[in-house]
Amino acid sequence: MVAARLAAQAPAPTPAPVTAIRAARLFDGKSDTTVANGVVVVQGSKILAAGSGVAVPAGATVIDLGDATLLPGFIDSHTHLTGEGGDNYIRDFFDGLRRPATEQVFYGAVYARRTLDAGFTTVRDVGSEKDLDVGLRNAIDAGLTPGPRMLVARYALGATGGHCDNTGFPPGTFGPEPGLERGILHGPDEGRQAVRLDIKYGADVIKMCASGGVLSLGDDVSAPQLTDAELTAIIDEAHRLKRKTAAHSHGDLAARSAVKAGVDSIEHGSFLTDETLALMKSRGTFLVPTCMAGQWTGNKLERFPPAVAAKAKAALDAHDDMMRRAIRSGVKIAFGTDSGVGPHGSNAGEFALLVARGMTPAQALKTAGPAAAELLGLAAEIGTLEKGKQADIVAVPGDPLADIRVTERVVFVMKGGEVAKSPAR
Repeated sequence: MVAARLAAQAPAPTPAPVTAIRAARLFDGKSDTTVANGVVVVQGSKILAAGSGVAVPAGATVIDLGDATLLPGFIDSHTHLTGEGGDNYIRDFFDGLRRPATEQVFYGAVYARRTLDAGFTTVRDVGSEKDLDVGLRNAIDAGLTPGPRMLVARYALGATGGHCDNTGFPPGTFGPEPGLERGILHGPDEGRQAVRLDIKYGADVIKMCASGGVLSLGDDVSAPQLTDAELTAIIDEAHRLKRKTAAHSHGDLAARSAVKAGVDSIEHGSFLTDETLALMKSRGTFLVPTCMAGQWTGNKLERFPPAVAAKAKAALDAHDDMMRRAIRSGVKIAFGTDSGVGPHGSNAGEFALLVARGMTPAQALKTAGPAAAELLGLAAEIGTLEKGKQADIVAVPGDPLADIRVTERVVFVMKGGEVAKSPAR
């Protein structure tokens, strides 16, 4: 009773201030067109209203961005924020070995800031080591460093000698053979345990290496690396524990097995056939194509050892045709870049690559809006500009439906109601 009386006597909390953001156009992520005289009204972390000529409440702070377009904050479904490839594969590997985790985390903070400045307010980070991604996510959530909202995978799960393992080196180079403590599993029971360990130590999403990869030494880029039983166990356990799943798979057979096992997304998909794309469409499985990663590796072959360069070329040569067929097929596509393979902060270059392969600019923008939000399980919170959603807002100069490359010149970023970048800053 005393507590109730005190609560009744306490002054009402002061309402959060209201901000109105104006621009010449608005793309809300729901329609395929922009509207003129765009306005988004924000209070606290949420959107109060969004549309054309929305009334600005009395006393609101007004941010007028002029000849620009307001859009939902971009979502990148495939990043690696705690590392970054450069122009020399061997030097990058050597520097990585010498750098302690306490130093590497500062690099991650720099990469996170670049990503946010580029307009990406949410990312799914699909594989890291030494819990760097978990720590970076937690630091961003605590306000210790600026960056996008992160969903993290911790260690990607894979097979001995596969893309998730340390391949191409003599026995004992890195000590005893890795096991479940870093995601290397043997059989379906260990697959379940690997999922449990990742979740125990902070994973929001479970990533697995279903096929070989490009940048790993000593494995075939398209060969399956996990058995059907292992894939089924990993995906079933993740879903049972209410986590989404992502399968790295350049190879068609590996992707098809993962789709049949119920995976939520196929990452890369370089060699997918029409049969597998049709299966993905029928099951609602997303493709996260990471076109930028193929361009970054396949167009800079001189940076890599011959075995890696050959895989990069093969994947790039197949990927363009696959993407055109995927777009025509109507399979769900979510935006993802594999940022970290190339430089962080250039993520928006993926939009132009999607358009070059057959998407309209509006379709490309939606891959980083409602499509990615659905894949991440956050469609109720982000992905479109509408009342009640998180105030994740970006602005680009001009009209992205006329020139998609203006997405690469973000002038304003708001994440959860907080201005992270503006022309005045």
